[in-house]
Amino acid sequence: MRRDHASSRAVGFAGSALIAVGGLGAGALPIGVPMFTGGRHARLGLVCVYSGLLLLLLAWWWYGRVARRAEDQNGWWHTLALWVGPLLLAPPMFSRDVYSYLAQGLMIDSGMDVYRHGPALLGGEMADQVPAIWQHTPSPYGPVFLIVAKMVAGPHLMLGIVAMRLVALAGLVLLAVAVRVLARSAGVSPSAAIWLAVLNPLVLIHLIGGAHNDALMVGLLAAGLAAAVRRHPIVATLLVVAAALVKVPAALGLIAVAAIWATHLAGRWPWLRAAGAVGATAVAATVAITQVAGTGYGWIGALSTPISAQNWSLTGLLGRWTSGMLGTTAAADVWRWFGMLAVVIVAAVVWTHRARLDPVYGLGIVLVAVVVFGPAIRPWYVVWGLAPIAAAAVHRRVRHLLAGFCAALVLVVLPDGFAADAERVLLAVLGGLIGVAAFLVVHLAVSYTPPRLAWARR
Repeated sequence: MRRDHASSRAVGFAGSALIAVGGLGAGALPIGVPMFTGGRHARLGLVCVYSGLLLLLLAWWWYGRVARRAEDQNGWWHTLALWVGPLLLAPPMFSRDVYSYLAQGLMIDSGMDVYRHGPALLGGEMADQVPAIWQHTPSPYGPVFLIVAKMVAGPHLMLGIVAMRLVALAGLVLLAVAVRVLARSAGVSPSAAIWLAVLNPLVLIHLIGGAHNDALMVGLLAAGLAAAVRRHPIVATLLVVAAALVKVPAALGLIAVAAIWATHLAGRWPWLRAAGAVGATAVAATVAITQVAGTGYGWIGALSTPISAQNWSLTGLLGRWTSGMLGTTAAADVWRWFGMLAVVIVAAVVWTHRARLDPVYGLGIVLVAVVVFGPAIRPWYVVWGLAPIAAAAVHRRVRHLLAGFCAALVLVVLPDGFAADAERVLLAVLGGLIGVAAFLVVHLAVSYTPPRLAWARR
């Protein structure tokens, strides 16, 4: 058993290391930084990254089987450290969003309104890193994240990337601690919850490799839910408000906090009283935080920040297909409204089953619906609902389905964050096959037990 633990950790570390090394050639590299190759080794880097991705995925599966046979109380911390370590040292991976974060931080520090202007107004080296499609796009993020971005952004690009990675790591650690509390409260194995919500390669490569602010959002949201089940509703509300002021979808967590609070209230109308207290606390906290941030309430209007026209969301695909058939762009807007209606329907179904559905689990279902039916989708958005479901889902089939979905999403975004062509798909497949072959060799070597000779049995 210990041999399997050590081997699965080592394979996962090798996978993360390959991803980090491959990122030096194929990652979302900064422009104009001499220490990077500028894409000269992009093909080799792509093969290396996909070899690492398959190794990390298969090591995750292996570790999950070992952890299921023997509850791993604290060993997962060592596993997390080994698998995250190489990614902390890699260049930005799978997205260029971190450059937008840093540019927005510098804009605020320079007195610019990020809710009215995009990074193009800033200019300079930092703004040059932001893709053209987002150069004139206002920030869609709340004041809590903009405070963080202002604190970590500075004149040195590489130091800013490292600082933003450390913010993401803090969010991941907060998530890990909170998930264990939530899992125990729901009667779920803490090791199983950590395996699905924290050690998941989808979480590691995007929240840490991509340095996404979703790590901070989900960490604060999970911490708020953990405070709620520990019967600290005011603290829970404040933490969830902070998460929502990073990215707005976390505000749905306030409903879960109210639901948990209501179960502990005696007397009449417990739901109404809990909802009123949560709502009042949330409004007061939002006003106070926005005042401290000094960014104003432009973040409310920025919620309509446009998305990429080629976004691969379900409603986006249907909108483009219908618009092509009808010859009008109005169909895309209609499908977005249908998406919102679908989310409302899912939320209503969850509400009608609230008597037998854990509030944390229900929140996870609704957040997944927001991702699936929303106007924009990125693989790391799935983490919004993944964490609550991992902590509260008692049915193994649900967990396996979600794990398989996450495994598939790990492979769909190239390390530079841009669209694929035929050549890069072939290189990715080649890298994946190399990773699978390497894993099979290691797994067979570890699992092999030599037959005992006749003279040794005497």
